Amino acid sequence: MRLTDNEIEAIAQKIASKSPSSGRRPIVVGNWKLHKTPTEAANLVRELVPLVEGATCEIGVAPAYPCLERVAGILAGSKVHLCAQNAYWESSGAFTGEVSTAMLKDLGVSHVIVGHSERRQFFGETDETVNRRAKAVLAADLTPILCVGESLEERDGGSTQAVVDRQIRGGLVGLTELQVDDMVLAYEPVWAIGTGKVATVEQAQEVHSFIRNIIAELYNPQTAAAVRIQYGGSVKPDNAAQLLAQSDIDGALVGGAALKAADFAAICLAT
Repeated sequence: MRLTDNEIEAIAQKIASKSPSSGRRPIVVGNWKLHKTPTEAANLVRELVPLVEGATCEIGVAPAYPCLERVAGILAGSKVHLCAQNAYWESSGAFTGEVSTAMLKDLGVSHVIVGHSERRQFFGETDETVNRRAKAVLAADLTPILCVGESLEERDGGSTQAVVDRQIRGGLVGLTELQVDDMVLAYEPVWAIGTGKVATVEQAQEVHSFIRNIIAELYNPQTAAAVRIQYGGSVKPDNAAQLLAQSDIDGALVGGAALKAADFAAICLAT
C-alpha cells in the first residue's frame, strides 16, 4: 500500500501537532525475523532504499545473521541503518551459535534488538539476560532496542503495567542515564505481534506514557523526555499514522509489513 499525496500531507499535519519540545526523532526499524535468504534480502533493500529517500525519520532494517554482510554492502551510503536481531554478551569463547557485538560492529551494524518477545518466549530470555545483552551492546558503542510487552493472558488479567514495569526495571539494571538516553525502548504487546490485532491508539499511548513515567522515576524527567519509545505489534501502513501521531510514541518496530518494501516505506513516511 502506497500513501497518496493527500494522505502524506494529512500525516505531516498530525505529526506537526506533537510537542516540538521533546526533540525526539522518530525511529522505524523493520525486524525481518526468520525470513529472506541473502539473495531475497538484497533484492528487498535495493527496492526499499529509493522509496524512503524522502522520509525524515531514522530508519533501520534487521535481517537474519546470514544476510547482514550482503545487505550492508547495498545500504552503504544510504539513510537506512543496518540492525541485528540479537547479540550475545560475551566477546568471544565457546558459545556455539551465538554472535558477539564485535562481529556485528565489524559488519556495519548500528542497532541491536534485545529482549524481543519471541526470544523470551521460545529461547528462554529473561530480564537478567536481556540486561546483559543490552550492556554488551552499549559497551560496543551500538544502540540497543530493548523490547518489553505483555501476553494476552497478562493483559486480560490486568497485569500489563506490572509486567512492563518489571521488564523495564530488569532490563535497565546498572545502566546510567546517559546510556538510557542513547537507547531505544520498544513496547510490543505480545498478543498483537503477527496476529493482525493491534493495540488501540489509547492502549498504546497509555503504556508508552507509563514507560516514560518509569524512566522519570528511575532516572529523571530529562532522561524520560529524551528516550525514544517505539510501538511494535502489527504496525501497517493503514494504522501507522494514527499510532505515530501520539505524543509518547516515537516510531515503530515493524514485523510482517517490513517484508514488503512499499509497505515499510509507507510506514516510514508516516512519521
